[in-house]
Amino acid sequence: MEKRVETIVEACLREQSCDVVEIFRRIAQSDAVRIHGPEHHVLDGAALLTAFYNAGGHIDLPAALEEMTRRGLQMPGATCGLWGVCGAVSSMGAALSIIDGTGPLTTDESWGKHMTFTADALHSLSQVGGPRCCKRDAFLSFQKAVNYINENYGVPVVCSPIRCTFSDKNEQCIKERCPFYPGE
Repeated sequence: MEKRVETIVEACLREQSCDVVEIFRRIAQSDAVRIHGPEHHVLDGAALLTAFYNAGGHIDLPAALEEMTRRGLQMPGATCGLWGVCGAVSSMGAALSIIDGTGPLTTDESWGKHMTFTADALHSLSQVGGPRCCKRDAFLSFQKAVNYINENYGVPVVCSPIRCTFSDKNEQCIKERCPFYPGE
């Protein structure tokens, strides 16, 4: 797992795009990222932090990715089914808290705003339903996260139109029920 995450972080540090889907897609196509796996708990938030930084967001990207790695590695796989909280959403919530420096004792509005974001993102996932798909859940979460960033930080992170290129690798693909399914 450590090698997979190291590959993800190295790729993020080379990225220049401010399109979170473009960043995610490039990295997710590498051998370091399985179709389903807890490496997404690092990748999803790392892609968001990278896009934020590349779009002019004020963070120390190497330090932010290091913290994202620390937090993401604490989340076990299969949290979607076993805990009722998708790792993609948790990863992006972690990324937002890294951007704002939010912690459990934070008293400013960021604490509540991050909770509202994750609730909204989880709701969008719940509307599509299961079974798991780390790519679909990342895509749905990216749409919510980019809107959140654009509204709250004024940083022009981009979320390009999404059409799944991973469905043929996912044995549990829900096909037409997925908003990103490319069709046959």
